[in-house]
Amino acid sequence: MSNTIKTTLLLGLLTALIITVGGMVGGRGGMIIALVLAAGMNFFSYWFSDRIVLKMTRAQPLSEADAPRVHAITRNLCSRAGIPVPKIYLLPNEAPNAFATGRNPEHAAMAVTAGLVNLMDEAELEGVIAHELSHIKHRDILIGSVAATIGGAVMVLASIARWGAIFGGYGNSRDNGGGVIPLLLSAILAPIAALLIQSAISRSREFAADAGAASMTGNPDGLARALLKLDSASKRIPLPVNQNASHMFIVKPLSGRGLANLFSTHPPIADRVSRLRGTV
Repeated sequence: MSNTIKTTLLLGLLTALIITVGGMVGGRGGMIIALVLAAGMNFFSYWFSDRIVLKMTRAQPLSEADAPRVHAITRNLCSRAGIPVPKIYLLPNEAPNAFATGRNPEHAAMAVTAGLVNLMDEAELEGVIAHELSHIKHRDILIGSVAATIGGAVMVLASIARWGAIFGGYGNSRDNGGGVIPLLLSAILAPIAALLIQSAISRSREFAADAGAASMTGNPDGLARALLKLDSASKRIPLPVNQNASHMFIVKPLSGRGLANLFSTHPPIADRVSRLRGTV
């Protein structure tokens, strides 16, 4: 199954989840409230997510005079991809990493850390930048924002369901949601399901961006080597970043093992490298 089809199905599943939980909490009215809530959150995220994440990470504009290599590679790749050159920012941190943000290619920004620029050779840096430009070209940031805001609405409804269960439910008629047991199940299971779906969407888009970068550069091994370097360095040099922004980076600053991988927004580095090198 292609990553695009998988992403579409997962977004549909996430939307079905919010409608189902809304129905359990408040029947037909609950579903309408849930959809209005998600729409309002999506509208805000669509217009302001780039400014929020740049401020959250304290990224600063990076001039061409200060990083001619980054600007030259970005211009060349954007020309190949047929997209506008995004605004380029710097995080003055020695932990190597990068992220992209913005609602579409015409309103996009890319940020790199000082550690990334210092650590990567030409082909590796090109691979990382191409990965971020692939996110921009395919509007992955918008997809992630939509998934995150719908998931957030599910969390709000689950919280309402929890209080409804505590106080004996909102009634048992078809139009007023279910009783205590359905509300309690919604409060427990809905947030877990939402997180699992959001994480699966994010992992799917990371694989797609890796493939897009390989196609854009014609050199998948450059990105594969970069990912291995990033994985090794990120374990030695921590990148202090807000949890809410960690999913946007090419390598997640916060690591998880075992069951935590189910909720990870990034696929394992070994899997990404294997796909790039054609060993899976």
